[in-house]
Amino acid sequence: MGLASLFRKAADEAAGYRASLGERRVGAAKTQAEVRADFRRPLPDTGRPAEEVIDDLIDAAEGGLIASAGPRYFGFVVGGALPAATAAEMLVAGWDQNVWNAVLSPAAAAAEEAVAPWLKDLLGLPAEASMGFTTGAQAANIVGLAAARHHVLAKAGWDVERNGLPGAPRVQILAGEERHATIDRALRLLGFGSDCLEPVPAGANGVLDVGDLRRRLADREAGPLIVCLQAGNVNTGASDPLREVCELVHQYEGWVHVDGAFGLWAAASPSTRAQVDGIELADSWGCDGHKWLNLPYDNGFVFCAHPDSHAAALTYSASYLVRAAERDPGDYALESSRRSRGMAAWAGLQELGRDGVREVVDRCCALARRFADQLGAAGCEIGNEVVLNQVLVSFGDDDETDRVIAEVQQGGVCWMGGTTWRGRRYMRVSVSNHLTTEADVDRSVQAILASVAPAG
Repeated sequence: MGLASLFRKAADEAAGYRASLGERRVGAAKTQAEVRADFRRPLPDTGRPAEEVIDDLIDAAEGGLIASAGPRYFGFVVGGALPAATAAEMLVAGWDQNVWNAVLSPAAAAAEEAVAPWLKDLLGLPAEASMGFTTGAQAANIVGLAAARHHVLAKAGWDVERNGLPGAPRVQILAGEERHATIDRALRLLGFGSDCLEPVPAGANGVLDVGDLRRRLADREAGPLIVCLQAGNVNTGASDPLREVCELVHQYEGWVHVDGAFGLWAAASPSTRAQVDGIELADSWGCDGHKWLNLPYDNGFVFCAHPDSHAAALTYSASYLVRAAERDPGDYALESSRRSRGMAAWAGLQELGRDGVREVVDRCCALARRFADQLGAAGCEIGNEVVLNQVLVSFGDDDETDRVIAEVQQGGVCWMGGTTWRGRRYMRVSVSNHLTTEADVDRSVQAILASVAPAG
């Protein structure tokens, strides 16, 4: 089989899978143990024809695939990749470009260059901010906090890239108690250690308590300061009071990093922009493309209001590396060898346009409220104020809630996960897919209510 036929076979299989998502069982048909048996086989001594290998891969994977790209998957805050973005990913795989710098691929570097101002404009970020393409919000948070580490220690007269953290001035780091765990992980990987983080209590809907933060900062000793905020609480969707905190922290010459994995997209719509008021005042931001923007996985973005600090934290050189410009894409991201993520972002944004991005955000928020309204009217407890695309649902005590979640997952009509928020178990409904319709919500609500035990 020729290369064109092989690639066409893979594309046809992918397209057929995508076309089936509307009616496909959402949960996997097989367990990991069952799928493991399909994949495990001896490594052959002699290579096999590529067509046979692809046939075997399709057969082995089939039962273990979850229709997370489909319209009734609400388990995590993830979208389903847009058609143009998916096709762009196929081209990127075929072109096999490396985008560490423009010498390796002028086209890949140019695509990222073109996308950066679009994203900053949509997200309400400063036009002069630097941008790096990452694997996701975890890597974006690491990069943003690496830039913060460089910046605040350099102001204190310490070169952390040269001297490391031993002997460095202490950096005070604060974040809300309901921060995402990727913040703690980033601090571990950057050498701070997770115990260095001082949690700030969260008030209604999981929002950071500004009064408590203000008291702590008033009592602090002078020195380097980093405060981590979030745009989009992972359970409630709420954002910390960005404007108030940024203005407060900057009075102490501190750095504000915003984990905006999905909530940052609230800025793209006038109806939700107030949720992230003041976002432009922060110093760095992490965001995902494979969540609300509905790009393929492994697409994230980091932005920094201090480009020199961004580059100083990450840049490196070697004798064999030839630069095409003073600053290359690799100066703003962790990886040296990586595929051209900018191509999928370019294609997805061109497919949606500004109005399309806004419409996806507005529709997902409206559908989340539809979930809350229907389930609340049926007697289920809605645990949060629905401000974006997240809904928490309780069906009584924790055991009953977990039972309903498990039964819904097994039923296959839709898929929601569970979470613990403020000591109680909830079904967490995350509406992020560009394909989801009112009919999908109504069908999912029916499946959920069918699993709820009758009262009394």
